[in-house]
Amino acid sequence: MAEYQNIFTQVQVRTAHEFEPALPVGALPREGKPFLSYWLGKIGDAQVGPIYLGYSGVISLLFGFIAFEIIGLNMWASVNWSPIQFIRQLPWLALEPPSPKYGIHIPPMSEGGWWLLAGFFLTLSILIWWARIYLRAREMKMGTHVAWAFAAAIWLYLVLGFIRPLMMGSWSEAVPFGIFPHLDWTAAFSIRYGNLFYNPFHMLSIVFLYGSTLLFAMHAATILAVSRFGGEREIEQAVDRGTAAERAALFWRWTMGFNATMESIHRWAWWFAVLCPLTGGIGILLTGTVVDNWYLWAIKHGVAPSYPHIFPIVPDPALTQ
Repeated sequence: MAEYQNIFTQVQVRTAHEFEPALPVGALPREGKPFLSYWLGKIGDAQVGPIYLGYSGVISLLFGFIAFEIIGLNMWASVNWSPIQFIRQLPWLALEPPSPKYGIHIPPMSEGGWWLLAGFFLTLSILIWWARIYLRAREMKMGTHVAWAFAAAIWLYLVLGFIRPLMMGSWSEAVPFGIFPHLDWTAAFSIRYGNLFYNPFHMLSIVFLYGSTLLFAMHAATILAVSRFGGEREIEQAVDRGTAAERAALFWRWTMGFNATMESIHRWAWWFAVLCPLTGGIGILLTGTVVDNWYLWAIKHGVAPSYPHIFPIVPDPALTQ
C-alpha cells in the first residue's frame, strides 16, 4: 500500500455480484446480467449492472427517444434524406424554433411545430427522470441531494427554452436543437444584449463553475494523497477521525490556512456546483426582460468604463442639407 500513488484504481474488488435489496411487490425487475469490467474497474466499481428502470424510467426513456427521433429526422430531412450529408453536416444541422411572427402560438409543423413538439417530449422526459431520482432516493432511505442538484440544471434548461421565451412573448427567443447552432445562438445572444460578460449573474455563474472544478479537483487529490492511510473511507473518517483525516487537515491548514472537514467539503462542492446553473439561469432570465444592454448597464453602475471620445462626432448624412 506504500506504493499506492496512482490516480487510477490499482486495487479492484472482485467477488460475488451484488444484487442489492429486494424490490417492493409490483415493481418492475432489475434488467441485465451483471458482469465485471477490468477497464471500468480502473476508474470505479468493476461491476456493471443490473440496472433498475422502473415505470418512471421506462416512460422517461420513451419520451426522450421520441424527442431524439423528432430532432434527428428533421435534421435528416434538411439534407434531403442523404445519409452521407447527414453524417458530414451533423454538427451544423439544427431544429430551429418558430419565427417571431408566431409569438407564443402554435406554428405549423414545418415552421417550428416540430421544435415545439420535440421540446415538449424532452421536457417531459427530463422531469419524469427527476421524479425517478427523487423516488429512488426516498425508497433507499437516502437524502435527496442528487435530485435537487439535478433540479438546478433543469432550472437553467427551462429558463432557456420555456420560461424566458414566455416572458419575452415569443418562442423564437428559445435555443435551437443542434451542436454548433446552439453555440451560435449563445454568441448571438451575448452580442445582441451588449456582451453577457457584463451580466453580474453570469459572472457569479462562472465563479461557481471554476470554483466547483477547483474544489472537486483539490478534494479528490487530497483523498487520493491519503488513500494509503484509508482516506477513501470518508464516512469512517468523518465520524472517527484517523491518520488520513488528520494529515489531510494539517496539509490544508499549512498550505491554505483553512481546513474543510471530511464532511463539509462535500457541502462546499455541492453548493458551488448547484449555484452555477442557478445564477446562470437568473442572468439569462433578466436579459431582454429587465436589461436590454449589459455593457450600458455596467457603465451606469460603475462596473465598466465608457469608451473615451477621441474622434469627433460624425453627423448623420440623412440629417444634413
